[in-house]
Amino acid sequence: MQASFSRRDLIAPDRLRGLMQRSDLRGALQLASHFGAIVISGALLWVSWGSWWSLPVFMLHGVLLNFLYAAQHELSHSSVFKTKWPNMVFGRLVGFIQLFPRDFDWIMHSAHHQHTANWEKDGELRRQPYTLRSYLLWMSGTTYWRNRIAGLLRHARGIVLEPYVRPDQHGEVTREARWHLAGYALIALLSVVLQSWAAILLWLAPMMIMKPVHQLQNTIEHLGLSHESDIFKNTRSTRTNAVLRWLCWQMPYHTAHHAFPSVPFWQLKELDAELKGNGAEPHAMGWIEFQVAVIKALAQKDESQYPYDEVWIVSTDRGVRSFEAA
Repeated sequence: MQASFSRRDLIAPDRLRGLMQRSDLRGALQLASHFGAIVISGALLWVSWGSWWSLPVFMLHGVLLNFLYAAQHELSHSSVFKTKWPNMVFGRLVGFIQLFPRDFDWIMHSAHHQHTANWEKDGELRRQPYTLRSYLLWMSGTTYWRNRIAGLLRHARGIVLEPYVRPDQHGEVTREARWHLAGYALIALLSVVLQSWAAILLWLAPMMIMKPVHQLQNTIEHLGLSHESDIFKNTRSTRTNAVLRWLCWQMPYHTAHHAFPSVPFWQLKELDAELKGNGAEPHAMGWIEFQVAVIKALAQKDESQYPYDEVWIVSTDRGVRSFEAA
């Protein structure tokens, strides 16, 4: 990671080594609780379908499915389990559910950590600057799912255009996409043979329709911040509650995660407190206040017209402040 500056001054080496310890038990408890919640909400959706009760259950089930990406993120960091193989196995399972192959996600996310906020190299920032229209489409999930499915089909055809994927990784990405499509085709075939809508009702429909809730966390983490190579200027944490932190696998402590990505999710609260206690001041906003500020700012002008190396959406003690055109 490029933004190394003085982060080591914020935490003692012994303390950091302690926080970096993995735990099979803590990882299993988090993963089991998330999958358990999905099983319960799925069962409730199945038995309540056709009644008014199915609407809130459908929404809850879709939110739980979408936030499985938080699990995939941590599994890609190999920080969920101390034992190596469960990180890989469950990472592939979750990636299949998310229509987001694990190995490709790992490659993209590695580039994101290595080149955070660099327009040319950040694997998660390879996009056109937002306009208000393109941002709202992304928030709705429309362009998110279009890009996800189109990319999967393109990779399966052996066409890998992403510059952060090395040539020697193209075959891996292609094979992975083909295995995914084979699995999806098998599920589709079984659904037709069994005349079952279960895959649509319990998986694809709620996950795709409820994507906007997940986008609240996705968009808050870096948008509207500086593109300088400084974690405390280009990354934002999220002010939220304990339930949502569980749902996000503690990723609301996002600045702490980017500062020391080898620290497992369940230690991020302690890491965040340690950094703040030693003088760090991470940017932080709530989901709703951030969305209000972004939409207001993009209604004035496109993202490309805001400063490259300045923070243009920030929350202060006096409330949300956004950079305004001169």
